[in-house]
Amino acid sequence: MTLLKNKASASVYANKFNGRRTANGDRFSQDSLTCAHKRLPFGQLVMVQNLENDCTVVVRVNDRMSRRSRHSIDLSRAAARKIGIDKNGVGRVRIWHYFPPPVQEEPAPEK
Repeated sequence: MTLLKNKASASVYANKFNGRRTANGDRFSQDSLTCAHKRLPFGQLVMVQNLENDCTVVVRVNDRMSRRSRHSIDLSRAAARKIGIDKNGVGRVRIWHYFPPPVQEEPAPEK
């Protein structure tokens, strides 16, 4: 993993966006593990760590945030719940590029 931001502010998507199209064309769902970011490419996986309780969640970037936002990342409610910032709506986080481990293929059976 590569550290993107050591100390950042995360917010939770407003409920009014549920069901609307995101910037990459997906339908937004508060129940999915997704996020909006200002610059990261769509499809990029990032791990978000709550600095208060060390809980982490892996989310996929599928939307854009306003460049003027004071937050670094906007999380779906499901993602925010996993790291414990759903009640306050904001939290201090650390953001990492997440590279899933490669899938090990089974060797072909010998004939």
